[in-house]
Amino acid sequence: MADTSYLDWPFFEPRHRELAVELHGWCKENLTGHHADVDAACRSHVAKLGASGWLRYTGADDGEKLDVRTLCLIRETIAQYDGLAEFCFAMQGLGMGAVTLFGTPEQKQWLARTRKGEAIAGFAITEPEAGSDAAAAKMTAAHVQGGFVLTGEKTYISNGGIADVYVVFARTGEAPGAKGLSAFLVPADSKGLKVAERIDVMAPHPLALLRFDNVEIPEAALIGKPGDGFKIAMSVLDVFRSTVGAAALGFARRALDETLARVKMRKVGGAPLADLQMVQGHIADMALDIDASALLVYRAAWTKDMGQPRITREASMAKLNATEAAQRVIDMAVQLHGGDGVRSGSVVERLYREIRALRIYEGASDVQRVIIARAVLG
Repeated sequence: MADTSYLDWPFFEPRHRELAVELHGWCKENLTGHHADVDAACRSHVAKLGASGWLRYTGADDGEKLDVRTLCLIRETIAQYDGLAEFCFAMQGLGMGAVTLFGTPEQKQWLARTRKGEAIAGFAITEPEAGSDAAAAKMTAAHVQGGFVLTGEKTYISNGGIADVYVVFARTGEAPGAKGLSAFLVPADSKGLKVAERIDVMAPHPLALLRFDNVEIPEAALIGKPGDGFKIAMSVLDVFRSTVGAAALGFARRALDETLARVKMRKVGGAPLADLQMVQGHIADMALDIDASALLVYRAAWTKDMGQPRITREASMAKLNATEAAQRVIDMAVQLHGGDGVRSGSVVERLYREIRALRIYEGASDVQRVIIARAVLG
């Protein structure tokens, strides 16, 4: 089990420390890290996480509060054991984030199901020509009598093909650019909604291109107000961006654990690798990257939990630093494992594939740099 001394930091309350210990024990008993059938594994993970109560933290109903430190701790901990299970937990939160923050009581009936693991959620914002620039989305939602008609495509949609419901962002045209988007809750079995393509990526996850061919949805599917879609999306990312950093932190902690075991056991010239000063230098850099990332991640989470309405700067710093640092940590773990580090299926090889996407999704690293710079420049 990775170092948990950071749990003594003042960001946390006793309930957070108790949760982390309990979750480590649950992960050891329930997560393997090996999956032959990704879709089946995701459905199984969601069901198990729901039945064990962990998914209740992915959302909040009326009168409840979404605790970002808890979200971060859970993502970090699960990531140390199973990247796909971590993905499943995260998507239940991100997928229903708009409903948690802006949904009606009727829409929150879906939230109740996703928090129990009875339904799988998806977050559909990316388009073939609109990735980091969400305001450039072209998918339309034409207002008709009784509701809306969705037309267009969304791509790289997590849980695409296995989700039961999607939060979809489309252009309703109240104004140009960001001010003309709205958010909708769309069941996956809606007529005209098709999984046009399943997308294979280096760390297998369920991703798809979704095609909306005149999909009719009722007025009640609108989340928030017309034209508020971009604001809703940014509010959701404001919460969940720091949790991406937490997932990266979990991957990095596991990589350091594997590396420490390796350098203590592996001998060169009759002495353990750990005795070499150059190796000690690499270990120091890895530990430094991990602690610095943890400070930024939990600063952002604590700030949000203390009532700060927006933590755009803090969340972007947390995501940028943690994902870039984890890439360095895991790359060094592979290097210090030598040939075994690139052996297909080894722990550090899996981590190497898992970490790369985190530097892209929910705002690529260079996008985070732009956000941070604008905040600093005022």
